[in-house]
Amino acid sequence: MTVTEQPHDEFVRLTGPFRRELLTHCYRMLGSVQDAEDLVQETYLRAWRSYADFEGRASPRTWLYRIATNACLNALRHSSRRVLPAGLGAPATDPLALGPRNPEIPWLEPIPDERADPAAVVAGRAGLRLALIAALQHLPPQQRTVLILRDVLAWSAAETADVLGIAPAAVQSTLQRARARLDRLEPAIDEIAEPAEPERRDLLDRYAAAFERADIAELTRLLTEDAVWQMPPNPSWFAGRDSVIGLLTARLGHKAARLVPLRANGQPGFAVYHDGEAFAVQVITLRGPAVAAVTAFHDAALVRRFGLPLRI
Repeated sequence: MTVTEQPHDEFVRLTGPFRRELLTHCYRMLGSVQDAEDLVQETYLRAWRSYADFEGRASPRTWLYRIATNACLNALRHSSRRVLPAGLGAPATDPLALGPRNPEIPWLEPIPDERADPAAVVAGRAGLRLALIAALQHLPPQQRTVLILRDVLAWSAAETADVLGIAPAAVQSTLQRARARLDRLEPAIDEIAEPAEPERRDLLDRYAAAFERADIAELTRLLTEDAVWQMPPNPSWFAGRDSVIGLLTARLGHKAARLVPLRANGQPGFAVYHDGEAFAVQVITLRGPAVAAVTAFHDAALVRRFGLPLRI
């Protein structure tokens, strides 16, 4: 602290740069942007209250992560895991017999790239993709924490053990169990190969144009054979190109659609407007030269989180 610097000013200077990466960390742990924001606020409040006792033996970053991680673990003791429809049961087969929306289920949420840690966005495949966040929610809290700290943030076993108050050997055994379970839940997370940038832009442009025109033939050409379509808060989901195309054939074309590009979870996406009104946020998973998955969050309020209007 400089001669003229006050404790609060020093605290802000030391801790302020870590807010976005702490938000990303809490989001990985909880699967909810709103819950993550609340936990980051709690983290900074706890840190300020104990700042007088902070002696600098750990870096401010490590100190804040320790507080945030324990706040998340405490929150997880009193909350249900966040899910996507594919985590609830078998895929649907009849697009004309969709069940009702279920807002009571704690659904996973997307995070806007503008809110997340820039480093995580750049390496989105490694630690921020929607499929990974969804899979993490199925791990027990301690396994989830160890895997995030060790494999996503690249902390050492000793650093992770210090945060959790367990032995480094326990960290390693927990990490092995977490990796094995994650491989069963989402074995292809690290195998996603997106097209190069020009092909990627062309693919997304063709997808948006086909969706807006309700061009079923073009959408069929753009989807992978094993494409998946999810629509939280509707628990129904569809797997396989034929099933997805059956859904789109039944649902598209009834209202004028417009897609506005956005970025979420380090992935491309769109805000979807029907007749000028915000309707959904789509997060797109590309694989090779095609669309492998679309998670369409049917929640108009999410559009505002991406800095977009509710009406265009």
